[in-house]
Amino acid sequence: MSRAETDEVAPAAAGPAAGAVAAVAAAPAGVAPMAAEGRRPQTAAGFLALFRSEVALTFRRVRTMALLGILAVLPVLIGVVVRIQTGDAHGGEGPAFLAQVSQNGLFLVFTSLAVALPVFLPMTVGVVAGDSIAGEASTGTLRYLLVAPAGRTRLLAAKFAAGLVFCAAATATVALAALATGAALFPLGEVTLISGDSIGLGAALLRAVLVAGVVAASLAGLVAIGLFVSTLTGSGIAAMASTVGLVITVQILDSFPQLHAIQPYLFSHHWLSFADLLRQPMYWDGVLRNLGVQAVYVAIFGSAAWARFTSRDVTA
Repeated sequence: MSRAETDEVAPAAAGPAAGAVAAVAAAPAGVAPMAAEGRRPQTAAGFLALFRSEVALTFRRVRTMALLGILAVLPVLIGVVVRIQTGDAHGGEGPAFLAQVSQNGLFLVFTSLAVALPVFLPMTVGVVAGDSIAGEASTGTLRYLLVAPAGRTRLLAAKFAAGLVFCAAATATVALAALATGAALFPLGEVTLISGDSIGLGAALLRAVLVAGVVAASLAGLVAIGLFVSTLTGSGIAAMASTVGLVITVQILDSFPQLHAIQPYLFSHHWLSFADLLRQPMYWDGVLRNLGVQAVYVAIFGSAAWARFTSRDVTA
């Protein structure tokens, strides 16, 4: 984390933590930690307050806004390239999806998500998730958060939920930028699905919302993995690099036909199953398999992160 980000984080953590630190220092030895633990409010309102604080912290970072800016530029580049190609005398010879984008700007949403999901979206999510715990530890704010009446389990749950919010925001950034670019560069109207059927603009917009929701949910397993990696180290950079490196490694493994036996269990294998929602009728088998795999990864790595974090001796 940069010095500017540290300055943002430290007051937020030190504010609620200062009173707790003073109370612990004033209490008799051996009694203060237990008393502070016993006074922690285990209420939904307390968790929501912590969750809102984590979301605000995530989106207040310059790095986060820069990542969202890069994601917003991607659909613009795709739209401009398609526009230039279709304006060329030989533009009709491109891939089929390029022709669909040029015929209807709404299809740029689906194309942009298909391009962003294998690489750009998981890398940005990996950076945010990998920095969630390790970043706090490297700046020295984690111990203040733990002294404050938050609790390790609730803090971990709040950071995971904030990671899911970032997944939704990142996916929405790509989708909205693609929709705006598609409307500006290409006509809008009935959308021809990959099954050959046509649906109206309103129904196609609902499909776009559904596809974006599935894409965001497809990144839940990666958030849990990044959170677990973040509990293993006190360096935010190391956690981010490890999470992004894991994404690249899994993508490489998923490309070898010789590994077909294990590929269905990789968290990225079913990511592009959202294309089955662009059929009439929609096919849900692949989408449900994808969501099931993500749930398994969340359960396994979420439990591992909880076991590591709740037993970790935080000294930084």
